[in-house]
Amino acid sequence: MISHPSRHCTVELQALPSRIGQVRRIVSAHLRYWHLDPLIDRAALGVTELLTNVHQHAQPDKLCTVELELLLDRLTVSVHDHDPRLPVAENMGEIAPLATEGRGLAMVAAVSESWGARPDGEQGKVVWFTLPTSAPSVAIPARVPALVTVEEPARRFAGSALNGTRPARSAVAG
Repeated sequence: MISHPSRHCTVELQALPSRIGQVRRIVSAHLRYWHLDPLIDRAALGVTELLTNVHQHAQPDKLCTVELELLLDRLTVSVHDHDPRLPVAENMGEIAPLATEGRGLAMVAAVSESWGARPDGEQGKVVWFTLPTSAPSVAIPARVPALVTVEEPARRFAGSALNGTRPARSAVAG
C-alpha cells in the first residue's frame, strides 16, 4: 500500500541570482523530507539551470513559480514564467566547447529522465524535467568468489597513520 501517492510543493519568486540559492535549499529540504536524498543533486542542478534561464531571458518580468510534484515513482520539477517564448532545443548540440552560456538545457537533459517545455495558458510557459524515484536495478553476478580480500578502514587508519606500518588486510568468506 502506498501511503503518499502524491506530494506537491510550489514556490513563487523573482528569478534573481540571490534567490536561486534559496530555492536550491528549499528543493533540497523537500526532497530530504520526502526521503528522496539521491535526487537532490540532480534536482538542484536542474532547477538552478531553469531559474537561470528565466533570469537571463524571460520577459516582461522575472516572476516565476517553481513546482515539485511527486507522483508514485516520478518527480517532476517545473518552472512557470510569463514569457511565451519556448526554449530552442535544437541548438543544444552546437555549443562551443569553451562557451560560458547556452549549456543549461543540455545539462537539464543530461541529468534528467525527460524534459520539455509547453505554453502555459494565454501567456507564459512551463519548462519541466522528470527524475525517476526508484533506483535502477543492479545486476548481481551469478557467481560470487568464495574469498574476497578487503581493507578494514579502522586498521588501515591505525596501521598507516599512527605507526607507519602497512595497512592490515583480512579475508572475508563469501
